[in-house]
Amino acid sequence: MDAVYLLFILLLSMFVGYELIQKVPATLHTPLMSGANAISGITVVGALALAGSDSMGEYSTYLGAFAVFFGNHKRRRWLFGY
Repeated sequence: MDAVYLLFILLLSMFVGYELIQKVPATLHTPLMSGANAISGITVVGALALAGSDSMGEYSTYLGAFAVFFGNHKRRRWLFGY
């Protein structure tokens, strides 16, 4: 894919995500973060499927696992304190 096209998709998804999060009440942020972490877990599974094809799958696996681990860590800190 063209780099400009990928950059456009990235910027558009960032804008849509930002607009959606602003419209969510503060009491719903923690449950939504749990759902987002679950989606990151699905991303890790997809990255593992791609890992055999090239190094991009390997990098995706590491980044997805990083997002799942630290997302859950941050959620636990919100729920149970430091």
